[in-house]
Amino acid sequence: MNPETGSVTSALGALIAQAIARAGGWLPFDRFMALALYAPGLGYYANASRKFGAMPSSGSDFVTAPELTPLFGRALARQVRQALDASGTHEVWEFGAGSGALAEQLLQALGDRVRSYTIVDLSSTLRERQRQRLAGFGGKVRWAGELPATLRGVVVGNEVLDAMPVKLLHRLAGTWHERGVVVAQGGLRFEDRPTGLRPPIEVDGPHDYLTEIHPQALAFIRTLADRLEAGAAFFLDYGFPEREYWHPQRHMGTLMCHRGHLADADPLDSVGAKDITAHVDFTGIAVAAQETGLNLLGYTSQAHFLFNCGLLDLAAGADLRDQAAVQKLVNEHEMGELFKVIGLARGGFWDAIGFSRGDRTDRL
Repeated sequence: MNPETGSVTSALGALIAQAIARAGGWLPFDRFMALALYAPGLGYYANASRKFGAMPSSGSDFVTAPELTPLFGRALARQVRQALDASGTHEVWEFGAGSGALAEQLLQALGDRVRSYTIVDLSSTLRERQRQRLAGFGGKVRWAGELPATLRGVVVGNEVLDAMPVKLLHRLAGTWHERGVVVAQGGLRFEDRPTGLRPPIEVDGPHDYLTEIHPQALAFIRTLADRLEAGAAFFLDYGFPEREYWHPQRHMGTLMCHRGHLADADPLDSVGAKDITAHVDFTGIAVAAQETGLNLLGYTSQAHFLFNCGLLDLAAGADLRDQAAVQKLVNEHEMGELFKVIGLARGGFWDAIGFSRGDRTDRL
């Protein structure tokens, strides 16, 4: 660990220890995760470390689809354009824009069809990097720190739901517990306490079972639905419908950390120096949206979605680097099957091109 990273981890650890003390000695995991990722200046997404890149040698921790090839954004732009036309709107809102790569790709592909492009990002460090990358688009690009009271347009979020804090539940000897974080012997460790919280469906079997629930992601979707007056939303992320998410065999949950393009399952180690994520419960997302008045346009794998949006046509004649990236985006053993796409809309239903083939709405 370099000195700068060690300093961030030490300062963030002290901040978290203070939060634990104020909470009476036990901090629910979702509150710990929020601090670990978003504490101003110290959390993983709020500090100055590099996050996004194709190779570990760049000092990055993971790669996202827009970083692999601009063909990803150009394909998604076809769906965004259709949604803008169907809703009669002219604005795009992106949540968690990362390096700004996807914003750049969408702005280039959509051109004058978009009058304004608003990025909602909690990280001041990432916002500054985005400003530098998107400076050529002038006043068309804006930034916001939270959802406005109302919005009209098309919302996009690539790998944003997985970074929202989750609660950890642990069924131990038949009794459900909520997992929290405590300070012990100068460090952080887990401690479970009995709880009335449960997964949304019953997990079969008597065996011990560790999993996550997603109150913050569901609250975000409900708030978005409440404020979206016209338009649509598309979220791309890794996850499952509920029957797969809470399958009896998935007894260790989906929580994962990423650092230097390696994965581990210990969020209490090197706090602030690595990402913490959990897979998305897409059934919960769909239900929360529909309960608050949005229509479900479709749900499918990333591979089907990109094929439907013309990725292969866009890739015709591309160089070898982009061809290899396309394979990573759509192959089953890469991102093509693990990543899913869900589409939501305000107003009447329309046939979204991204779900024209391979729609899996019936599996939610």
